[in-house]
Amino acid sequence: MSLVKLTIKGISYSQTQNGAYALILNEVDGERKLPIVIGAFEAQSIAIALEKEIKPPRPLTHDLFKSFADRFDIVVKQVIIHKLVDGVFYSSIICERDKIEEIIDARTSDAIALALRFNAPIFTYKNILDKAGIYLNTNPTDLENQNTEDEGVLSTPETFGLDSEGNAGDAYVSMSLSELHEALEKAVQDEDYEKAAKIRDEISKRES
Repeated sequence: MSLVKLTIKGISYSQTQNGAYALILNEVDGERKLPIVIGAFEAQSIAIALEKEIKPPRPLTHDLFKSFADRFDIVVKQVIIHKLVDGVFYSSIICERDKIEEIIDARTSDAIALALRFNAPIFTYKNILDKAGIYLNTNPTDLENQNTEDEGVLSTPETFGLDSEGNAGDAYVSMSLSELHEALEKAVQDEDYEKAAKIRDEISKRES
């Protein structure tokens, strides 16, 4: 399966899930976006890594991991979002020490936070992007101006379209496929990334 390189488009605060954020990944050689709902702590860590000028007074968990890895000559070579099951993204961190490569399982938000600190590329497989990627008419300025300084420590799985029990919202389950496509188009126009991701997941489940 072919790999597709991704970059971080921005982080948007969730309008429907308190304390959650939508991390928007963009394919390098295309227009599709991959929204992933993450917790506030992970969003803060990613935002700090993106803003090179911001230096927290004490190391965050991902900064500590970077210092630990540097001390023992461990390098993160790349991150791969390799699986999507029931709305949950699974990722691997490809590390190297003494020319020996190791693959470590990780939550996608943690993997991306570390990739930023190691300047490592982020990839996903084409079939995952085909299934979960959507076209969003985003405004980068709006995303950059989002407030990502939330001090909360909510840590949720990287899911989209799932409630606290792991089920798609009732509102989307009861909608027809055509209604879902209309709702997706409206969510994209409104730049409601988290809602668009939820609707996309419901559509993907029905069409799979």
